[in-house]
Amino acid sequence: APPGHTQDGGQETSFRWQCVEQPIGKLLFRRFLEGSAEFAAAGALWAEIEAFEQCEDVEREAAAKRLRSRFFTPGGSEHCGFLSAAATAPPTG
Repeated sequence: APPGHTQDGGQETSFRWQCVEQPIGKLLFRRFLEGSAEFAAAGALWAEIEAFEQCEDVEREAAAKRLRSRFFTPGGSEHCGFLSAAATAPPTG
């Protein structure tokens, strides 16, 4: 493993392992995001992306439009201005 990704004893310490794959780590990190005015939109975006991943195919286009309007559009209710242009660009093809 790359340096910095494990600690003594071989425990994984990456963000993905601690805050996405581990249920308690995920819950605590989500609560941290939601409890901070600065990061609340990021927490809401994460929750909505997870909900989007569970959508039926017929619902995906409308759900994607709601996500773009709410989080990716300047002036949107919870605009996530920290995201790169590549991350917020509509899909091509």
